[in-house]
Amino acid sequence: MIKAKGAWMFDDMARWARRYGVRLEKNPFFVINTLTVMRGAAGLQLREPDRFLKYVDVMYRAMWEKPVDLGDPAVVAATLKDAGFDPAAFAVLVADPQVKQKLIADTEAAVQRGVFGAPTMFVGQDMFFGQDRLEFVTDALRA
Repeated sequence: MIKAKGAWMFDDMARWARRYGVRLEKNPFFVINTLTVMRGAAGLQLREPDRFLKYVDVMYRAMWEKPVDLGDPAVVAATLKDAGFDPAAFAVLVADPQVKQKLIADTEAAVQRGVFGAPTMFVGQDMFFGQDRLEFVTDALRA
């Protein structure tokens, strides 16, 4: 990452967080290897879809509201335990070959669809990239 761009990016994210009224704190551990966190998302979508949104909320808050090192398995386990998830069951879930394959397949499907970063949203075939495109997404949903 270009140092000046990285500094600008966080300032820009903070502006948007203020606009949306959400808390945002710079994570001192960023850039973080989130492979396990992504496998957790894929696994919960596959095995426990009713818990998926809670998981996303917990991981978002741990990354951007009260930042911790989500690249550290012990930190992920403690974060999950505090949120009512079973860390041992999570470890089994993210090691499951079917879950790993789901994440690979989801990633390949996203690349095939033209996704190149987050956040990316689709309304039908129309792709919108970036938090600054949410008004366009709203318009597309109303059309």
